[in-house]
Order: sequence, then structure tokens, then C-alpha cells
Amino acid sequence: MKSTTVRRPARRRLGIGAVLAAGSLAVAGLAFAPAAAAVTPTTATITYSCGLFGGGATTLTAVQDGTSATITVSSNIAAPLPLAADSIVSTLTLAKASGGTTAFTGTKNPATATGATVTVGPLTGTVASGDSLEAGGGTLKMVLFGITVTCTPTGNQSPGPFVF
Repeated sequence: MKSTTVRRPARRRLGIGAVLAAGSLAVAGLAFAPAAAAVTPTTATITYSCGLFGGGATTLTAVQDGTSATITVSSNIAAPLPLAADSIVSTLTLAKASGGTTAFTGTKNPATATGATVTVGPLTGTVASGDSLEAGGGTLKMVLFGITVTCTPTGNQSPGPFVF
């Protein structure tokens, strides 16, 4: 009786090896891929006092894309006159937990009727990974019809600082 040995073609062994190698590389790539940037919380509230222009509870909505971030400010400040779209020059300054401030600026706003609440943004700024920013240590400035309205916080941001 003659013994028979079954030989598998070399290309099949190479095919299985290539699949295993590709799978290992894919798993390793996922393990070392950078985490997506995300700000938390995405929405916070703070109360501002804007002198003669009023004030009240204000909602800040943050979005992050790498080192770029935007914040939209939905205020309780009533428009003194009709405001055209993109007519308000705004600067939102937030205090950094590590010291200093970060400014978010822009001229974006929807058209607003007299007496309606003013919304500005998205205002753009630059952030670093790990930045902790709090509206309670900054200001909101809006230039309307050449008049600068400066709003100062009357408390801390809730639920807490934005962490980028």
C-alpha cells in the first residue's frame, strides 16, 4: 500500500496568511486611531446682565472640530430695533481654567424683529485638547448700530465649563 500525502497548494496558504495579516493590521489601526474631538457639555446656560439692554438666562451651544470650535449664543436680550441678518459684531470671551481667556468672534446672526430675543453665532474660536472654558469668567460683547453692549455674567455656567 502506497501512502498518499495530500498537498495543499502554496497559494492557498499564502491567501490565508494575507487575510490574517490584513486583519491584524486593521485591529492595530483601530487601537491607535485618534479619538474624535468632542466638547462636553454641548449646551450650557448662564445669566448675563447687559445694563440698559436687559439680560437674563442665555443658552450657549458649543461644537468642536479639531482645534476649531464654535459657540452659538441664544440670549434673553430683546432687540431694541429690527436687526438685519449678519449685522451684529460679537465677541464671547470665556475664562480658561488654566488661566487667561479664549475669544469666540463673528458677525453671524439671523434677522431679528424689534422686541425679539437676539441670537448670535456661530462664533468661532481656537481651542486645545483639554481646554476647560467657563463663561462665568468672561463677557459677551455685541456691537449694534455702532453701540457696544457689554454683558457680564451674574453667576457660573451650568452644568459646568465646556471641556474640549
